[in-house]
Amino acid sequence: MPVTVKEMMEAANAVVERVDAAKAKAMTEQGALLLDIRDANELEHTGRAVGAHHIPRSMLEFRADDALQSHDPALRKDRPIVLYCASGGRAALAGKLLKDMGYQRVYNLGGLTDWVNGGGEIAKS
Repeated sequence: MPVTVKEMMEAANAVVERVDAAKAKAMTEQGALLLDIRDANELEHTGRAVGAHHIPRSMLEFRADDALQSHDPALRKDRPIVLYCASGGRAALAGKLLKDMGYQRVYNLGGLTDWVNGGGEIAKS
C-alpha cells in the first residue's frame, strides 16, 4: 500500500530522537558524528556546522552500507550519529533509514538554523 510523505515523517519522528544544539554539541564532543546531509549546493551557499561531516542524503544508503566499496568509514554502527539538513525533515527520514540499516544511536538535530540558534558555529565551504 502506498504511503504519503506525512506518514513517512510520522514514522521517522517516532523512531529518531530530536535533540537540541546543546545536546548535539555535547554528543560530538564525546565522539558522535555530526552529519550534514544537505546537497552540495546548499553547503556552498550557507556553509556547514563546524566539525560536520558531509554526505548528501541522495548517497546515504551507499555510504552507510559497510559491505559496499562506497562505504564511508566515518559511519560506524558503534558511533552515535547526529543528523541535520535545512529544516529537519530530511534528517528525520535519513535517521530512520540509518536505523533500518542497523545504526542504533541516531539523532535529529533539525536544521542548520537550529545549530546556529543554539550557538553553533558555521564553517564556510
